[in-house]
Amino acid sequence: MFWTFLLPGGLWLLLFFLVPLAMVWVLAFGERAGPVEIVITWTLDNYRQALEPIYLGLFWKSFWIAALATAVCLIVSFPVALAVSFAPRRSKPLLLMLVILPFWTNLLIRTYSMIAVLRTKGYLNYGLEYLWVAAKTILAPLGLDDLLGERFVPLSLLYNNTAVVFGIVYVYLPFMVLPLYATLEKLDRSLIEASLDLGASQIRSFLSVTVPLAWPGIVSGIILVFIPALGTFLISDLLGGPDSQLIGNVIERQFKAANNIPLGAALSFLLLYLTFLVLALRAWLAGRRARHG
Repeated sequence: MFWTFLLPGGLWLLLFFLVPLAMVWVLAFGERAGPVEIVITWTLDNYRQALEPIYLGLFWKSFWIAALATAVCLIVSFPVALAVSFAPRRSKPLLLMLVILPFWTNLLIRTYSMIAVLRTKGYLNYGLEYLWVAAKTILAPLGLDDLLGERFVPLSLLYNNTAVVFGIVYVYLPFMVLPLYATLEKLDRSLIEASLDLGASQIRSFLSVTVPLAWPGIVSGIILVFIPALGTFLISDLLGGPDSQLIGNVIERQFKAANNIPLGAALSFLLLYLTFLVLALRAWLAGRRARHG
């Protein structure tokens, strides 16, 4: 029975994941012998080129942008997950549907929608302009309206690193909310009540009881957001500018525009090794946490 259920999924992973991945790994040791021909010579030149400072800088930039976006997702998602888990039972299905509602729309459309929000004449700047006008109206009788300037200056929110972080947070936020909700839903709320009864404040109870008990969901959410954010290229391509290109954009160009598949394969596997390193670090931290209680 075990092999009956395991075999279909195992064959699917073997044929459409492991075999293509092995082919890309082999291509990283090849050389271009023509416009479309690649000869496998088992050279390490592609990895040496991939470790040049320009590419290492892109790896580092991709790492900190993905880390920043993951941190923002965590800060935004925790209150949302708490609100859903502590909501009345009748309201939870509706709230969960609102969380997963973006998945009903294509990723490309969702990313394009951020352009309408962040551009100079977008919804966000329109909202800020409305607040600016309201503040001018309130401060005018006091003679302080000059502090806000003569006219509203729209913020430049598009085609930069800020837009890329906004896009990553918007696209991957549900991947942080759902594991947090799954953990908080199983939380023993009597422990929070005991903390409050013993004199701890709401903030102390949250930091000392809720957050440690939600740690498995936090770690799962960080992995689910950080890893795809690390290799993203569509979001940075549409929302970022010339200085906002990530390592995923470089890999995509090597496979397409530059037609340098061996270098693209080497870069992609360096990114994969970095992902494995993050997962190994997570496993080490989890083991250490389990040993120390």
